Amino acid sequence: MRIAIATDAWRPQINGVVRTLEMTVRLLRERGHEVEVISPDQFRTVPCPGYGEIRLAIAPRFGLRKALAAFAPDIVHISTEGPIGWSTRRWCMSNGIPFTTAFHTRFPDYASVRTGLSPDFFWPVMRRFHAPSKAVLSATPRLSVELAGRGIVHTRPWTRGIDTAVFRAGLLPHPALANLPRPILLSVGRVAIEKNLESFLGTDVTGTKVVVGDGPALEELKARFPYAVFMGSLGGDELAQAYAAADVFVFPSKTDTFGLVMIEALACGVPVAGYPVPGPLDIIGNRGLGPKDELAASVGAVDESLSTAILSALAVDRNDAAAYGSRFTWDNAADQFLAALYGALHQRLEAA
Repeated sequence: MRIAIATDAWRPQINGVVRTLEMTVRLLRERGHEVEVISPDQFRTVPCPGYGEIRLAIAPRFGLRKALAAFAPDIVHISTEGPIGWSTRRWCMSNGIPFTTAFHTRFPDYASVRTGLSPDFFWPVMRRFHAPSKAVLSATPRLSVELAGRGIVHTRPWTRGIDTAVFRAGLLPHPALANLPRPILLSVGRVAIEKNLESFLGTDVTGTKVVVGDGPALEELKARFPYAVFMGSLGGDELAQAYAAADVFVFPSKTDTFGLVMIEALACGVPVAGYPVPGPLDIIGNRGLGPKDELAASVGAVDESLSTAILSALAVDRNDAAAYGSRFTWDNAADQFLAALYGALHQRLEAA
C-alpha cells in the first residue's frame, strides 16, 4: 500500500505525536508499505504563536500538491489540524483520494486556556475538519465517547506503545538525578501553560521535583519554583535513565488525549500519579488497577488532590508498574492503524 502521512508536528519537535508517527512510519516500512511523510521541514515556516519551538508551514498548498501527486498515494492519513493538515484535506477531496485523520490534541481546550474563550467556540472547526475523514483515529475508548458527544462519531481505535529496547526496567538512573533527595518526583513533557505543571511544582510533598522538557513557560516556572530541577529536553536512553531515577512519575495535565510519557515511565518501573481525568484514567484507572480494574496490583494512583495521588503511588511495587507498561506495544498500535486504513479503502471500493 502507498501511504502518505501529512503532519504539522515533526522533528525537531519532541512530543508524543512525533514519537507516535515516527514509530508508525518505521513499522509500516518494515512491513513492506511505501510511506511518504509530508512535514513542515519541506516548506518555509514561521514560529507558532506562543510556541516558538513549533514551526508552522507557510502556504504549503502548492508544494504539497506537487509532492502528493508525484507519490500517488492509495490513501492518506492526516495527523494534525494545522496548515499542512488542512491543505492535504483539500487535495484529497479534490482528487477523490480517501483519507483518515487522528485526534491527537485537545485543540479546543488548549485554545481555551490561551484565549479565555469557551472550548465550545472551537469545536465546530474540529467537526468540519474531521467530517469528510473515512475514520478518525482515537487513542482510547473514553476519547471516542467524548468525540461522539461532540458530533465526531466515526472513530477507530489507535492506541500507543513503547520502544521496549529503550524503555524498560532495571536501567541505571540518570547521573544528574542519582543523588538527589528522595523521593524523586518526575514530570516529562512540553513546558506550557496547558500542561498544568504549576499544580505539580506547587504540591506540598517532600523530595525533589524534576521537570524534563522545554517550552514557552520554562523560564517563568524556573523563576517561580527555584528549588525544582529543570533538565531541558531529553530523548532516547537519557530520557529512559531519567525515568529510572524517579520514584513517582507525576502527570498533572488535564487536557491530554492519552499521555505517552505515562506508559514510558511505567515500562521503566515508575508508578504514575495524576488527576482523575482522561489520560490517567485511560491508563492507570480510577483505582490504579488499569482502566477496567483488571490488574492484580496497583500501578499508580489518581486523586483530585495531586499530593494524595503521589503519596499513594509511592507505595506501588516497581515490578508491577514495569510489567503493565511493557504490555503497550507499537506493533499492536500499527495493526490498528492499518486496520483503519484498509477499512477506509474498503469503503471506497464499495462506493465505486
